[in-house]
Amino acid sequence: MTRMTRRSALATGTVAAAALAFSRPSWAATLRYAHVGSEGDVQTRFATEFAALARQKSGNKTEIRVFPNSQLGGVSEMVDGIQAGSIAAGHHEFASLAKFVPELGVFNAPYVYRDGAHALRATDPASPVLAELNEKLVRGGGLRIIGRLYRGPRHITAKFPVRRPEDLRNRAFRAVPIDLWVSMVKGFGAVPTPVEVAELPTALMTGTVVGQENPLTMINANRLYEVQSHVSLTGHMLSLLAVFANERTWQRLPTEEREAISAALAEKAQESLGWAEAADQALVAELRGRGMTVITEAEGLDNAAFRTAVQAQVKRDFPAWSPLIDRIGAIA
Repeated sequence: MTRMTRRSALATGTVAAAALAFSRPSWAATLRYAHVGSEGDVQTRFATEFAALARQKSGNKTEIRVFPNSQLGGVSEMVDGIQAGSIAAGHHEFASLAKFVPELGVFNAPYVYRDGAHALRATDPASPVLAELNEKLVRGGGLRIIGRLYRGPRHITAKFPVRRPEDLRNRAFRAVPIDLWVSMVKGFGAVPTPVEVAELPTALMTGTVVGQENPLTMINANRLYEVQSHVSLTGHMLSLLAVFANERTWQRLPTEEREAISAALAEKAQESLGWAEAADQALVAELRGRGMTVITEAEGLDNAAFRTAVQAQVKRDFPAWSPLIDRIGAIA
């Protein structure tokens, strides 16, 4: 082979290698998965175990790297990153996608589910209501809901006893920075004050807000018992988080990888219900042991008053949701 031929062959090989590298499908890289839950929260357990299970079910083809604790930004930054494709997928409240499809917030509506099992059936990507809204999300936001995570009932904590909405009247109370939460906190009788989850302990410690609401797992994992004295077991909302992906990234995955991911998400969703039910009873005892006063109906909690006030406020703020709430209620 002449020197010129060798140079030509080398150049041709280099170009071919470069073309191969640039034509490598984007799904072949490690998929970045983000969420805002802390290291000890059930959100992190779910994401970590889901990533491992998806890899197993795909025959080690699917690599997912989890970024917890707002490492890739708060809620808004995370949602925007998934829409742009810089993050492949993540999870957060259904209502965090309401800027694309306002009706999606109905899956976080207070007092909308009978129990955890009903909540999982209603939020299955194949359920009639979610499937319909999911198509709107794909068209309007370039995102697709591919799974969900059950975290359990959300309860109110404060620096004082809360038994009825009047106890929170005109007090600054943390609201997730989403319209539905603002509406719900108004129903509590409080002044909605948006605070990102990473800033919540500081906001409670400094008095920026006097209380907040979250599942017991989050209250314990984030050590909120250090800055709150009371927990009222209102169970006003059954907390489910939507797992959503960038649609282009999702469609570029081979069919067998999409099926593996979907199967892993479905399996972990069912497991998350069991985790939540097992954890709640133990966590009540643990939070009592850490010095929190637990208020139930036996201690004067008027949950009927909270239900009436919150449902009335949400109905005023989201009148178009009524037919959807009826359809969710009809899911067997």
